[in-house]
Amino acid sequence: MVRNLAEPDIPNGWKYDLLDTFTKRGSGHTPNKKHSEYWNGGIKWVSLSDSSELDKGYIFETDKNISDIGIKNSSAVLHPQGTVILSRDAGVGKSAVIAEPMAVSQHFIAWCCDNKEVLNSWFLYNWLQVMKPEFERQAVGSTIKTIGLAYFKKLKIAVPPYPEQQKIAKILTTWDKAITITEQLISNSQQQKKALMQQLLTGKKRLAGFSGEWEEKALSALANISMGSSPKSEHYNNQKNGLPLIQGNADIKNRLSAPRVYTSEITKECFVDDILLSVRAPVGEVSRSIHHACIGRGVAAIKAKEGTSQDFLYQWLQYFEPKWARFSQGSTFEAVNSNDIRTLHIDVPLKEEQQKIASILINADKEIDHLKQQLSDLKQEKKALMQQLLTGKRRVKIKAELNGSAFLPFQ
Repeated sequence: MVRNLAEPDIPNGWKYDLLDTFTKRGSGHTPNKKHSEYWNGGIKWVSLSDSSELDKGYIFETDKNISDIGIKNSSAVLHPQGTVILSRDAGVGKSAVIAEPMAVSQHFIAWCCDNKEVLNSWFLYNWLQVMKPEFERQAVGSTIKTIGLAYFKKLKIAVPPYPEQQKIAKILTTWDKAITITEQLISNSQQQKKALMQQLLTGKKRLAGFSGEWEEKALSALANISMGSSPKSEHYNNQKNGLPLIQGNADIKNRLSAPRVYTSEITKECFVDDILLSVRAPVGEVSRSIHHACIGRGVAAIKAKEGTSQDFLYQWLQYFEPKWARFSQGSTFEAVNSNDIRTLHIDVPLKEEQQKIASILINADKEIDHLKQQLSDLKQEKKALMQQLLTGKRRVKIKAELNGSAFLPFQ
């Protein structure tokens, strides 16, 4: 990680100095909202509401925009295309490169790499990405964590010769493209599965070789349902006494049980392959148990009865997840009760057709899981490469054609 680099450790040919030495640092401002003429004038303005658009390379769109008058009559600045921005407040450490001239709010630092032969915007962007854990450590505040401007005035960076910066940025951009493509493949596969569920789990599309009417049944007729009951906290332990405890959504990861503690007081139990249904916020989320465990009041365990496919029920309950909102009760947090769950009505075909439908959807899940693993691997490989290239521990070869040339970063 690029952190507190000492001068003797700088590779040959690199320079180590204040970031302000290599680039022009700026900040942002929020025009007075009482003046409507300062707003909605077509100048894109990056604020904390654009947090989801950061850490993706270029930022193309913003939630809000301001006007020329808003720029002229306030401390707001129109930063040029290619400026690198960093959030120093909520979402500390998130960064981006602006794709066109934009203004930013006071929650951002902006670095304009106006001298094209000193610091490359994409080298800086990737360096800031590596520095993100350090920025998060520097943030202070009880409600909203922030980093003061004084920190950035003292921030130092190790910078290689400009052609080497370009080559490093180009290499890392190739990885970013692969990550972006994989993320899109995951999104496409998830949408395709969603469409399959809509067709197959409602009987709108029948599989070849199957016919006959589906039958509407209550969930209690299809499965045994066990509502969780929380043991007393004094029986919790980390010595594996008793059973693992699944209290609620905090004990679920990637739709699989992931208990954090054990309990020696056993109230209600679930078993391996049981469906776990969250009965408190977030209501309706389903997962599978890979443990024989004790279940707290945040979950219910569901096990299909004879004649019903456990996999079909699991897929159907996934499909139904967004619809639980209409059952939710409670002013402080949403919850559903035993009667809501037991009386839930499901249209089901015969078990053989249930199994065939479930098999198709399970294969879709496997494809998505495979892509997610590829994405995780790509991100880990890029992280390791960044730590090598951006510190000079691993050097790159520079070809003559790179000197002074430009390249198109990922979009």
